[in-house]
Amino acid sequence: MTRKQKRLSVIVAGLAFLGAASGLTFYALGQKASYFYMPAELATASLQPGQRIRLGGLVESGTVMRGNGATVAFSVTDTQKSVKVTYTGILPDLFREGQGVITEGAFGPDGVFVADSVLAKHDERYMPKEVADGLKAKGVWVESKSQ
Repeated sequence: MTRKQKRLSVIVAGLAFLGAASGLTFYALGQKASYFYMPAELATASLQPGQRIRLGGLVESGTVMRGNGATVAFSVTDTQKSVKVTYTGILPDLFREGQGVITEGAFGPDGVFVADSVLAKHDERYMPKEVADGLKAKGVWVESKSQ
């Protein structure tokens, strides 16, 4: 093998290694991704049973019902469609009707979204970016101009 062939084989082997490492990295990151859906988008989404997703929107007025213990049922809406959500745990202090939330979890066999975490806004001007963008696209959310 000539010197030029050795150098070329080392370069090809290095590129193959980098390609394999990049492919494995992107595959692993894709498996951990949790995509964001608005309630109206769920009708067209192809979700696998038990697939973890992020669901965002506004807490629908009049739907918050506290159950036994720390179980809470409520609906998340984007004003077009609503999704029933159940959550067992302590809700954020600022969780209330009409406010933006992002819930993480999966749909149960009965079609109710079972959340294992609930994220709520943290002050009067904040809305989670994904929720605000989705609601702005539908013409529902108008950003306040006060500071």
